[in-house]
Amino acid sequence: MAKLSFLGLGVMGYPMAGHLAAAGHEVCVYNRTASKAEAWVAAHGGSMALRPREAAAGCEVVFACVGNDDDLRSVVLGADGALAGMNEGAIFVDHTTASADVTRELCAVAAEKGIAFVDGPVSGGQAGAEGGVLTVMCGGDDAPYAQAEPLIAAFAKSCRLMGPSGAGQLTKMVNQICIAGLMQGLSEGLHFAQKAGLDGEAVVDVISKGAAGSWQMDNRYKTMLADEFDFGFAVDWMRKDLGIVLAEAENNGASLPGTATIDQYYKDVQNMGGQRWDTSSLIRRLRVLDKN
Repeated sequence: MAKLSFLGLGVMGYPMAGHLAAAGHEVCVYNRTASKAEAWVAAHGGSMALRPREAAAGCEVVFACVGNDDDLRSVVLGADGALAGMNEGAIFVDHTTASADVTRELCAVAAEKGIAFVDGPVSGGQAGAEGGVLTVMCGGDDAPYAQAEPLIAAFAKSCRLMGPSGAGQLTKMVNQICIAGLMQGLSEGLHFAQKAGLDGEAVVDVISKGAAGSWQMDNRYKTMLADEFDFGFAVDWMRKDLGIVLAEAENNGASLPGTATIDQYYKDVQNMGGQRWDTSSLIRRLRVLDKN
């Protein structure tokens, strides 16, 4: 069993760290709000630290899952950052959905200290984290990835090395581009069905068995038809992710007209008060437009 650390105990990190503890590893956790770390230790055992450096000290692998680029820098860099406490030969695995730029930046700083850096953003949401069935897309070197993969398996159903540093984040961007398009298409389809007087559930029962079927359709159509959006991946988080996508597209020259448009649709949802609504709330935007 390994000596590990987990930095960031949000809706994703809390259960992910729990799965590592359940697998028998020695886990020390850090969270910006210490009470969350205290609650985790009470539930799962292990230990907690008040600074990332202390949590990472002596650990073979340090995991992180925080909010954004700046949050990631704050737990990795500086006198109290994780790299300051890690030994040469240790591995830092970052599950934050962040930019490829910050990943490459931190990978270079870690390499100067003899520490490997693996970017491993995840897909599957809170339910996937709690169920231990996340999909993890990684970037980094072969050897540290091979060491980290059996540990990641504690909370993942699928994990793959996609290429060098940053490749995991770039793959997650593809994931978010596809989800945004699927959510808008599903929203328009269900909205059309209801306006046409069709039985929405019957429609989905038929078309989900054909080429229109998707995970989003299977898992979101009932709540979308019921106009319920108080769960799942929040609109604020999706806008953060799409901002990363569109910035990267500026760098690599990719044309993403649909993604840029849907990002603005999500901005409309935010302006409706839907910052924390599930991303399937795009259908509510259509309903509001039809009333105006």
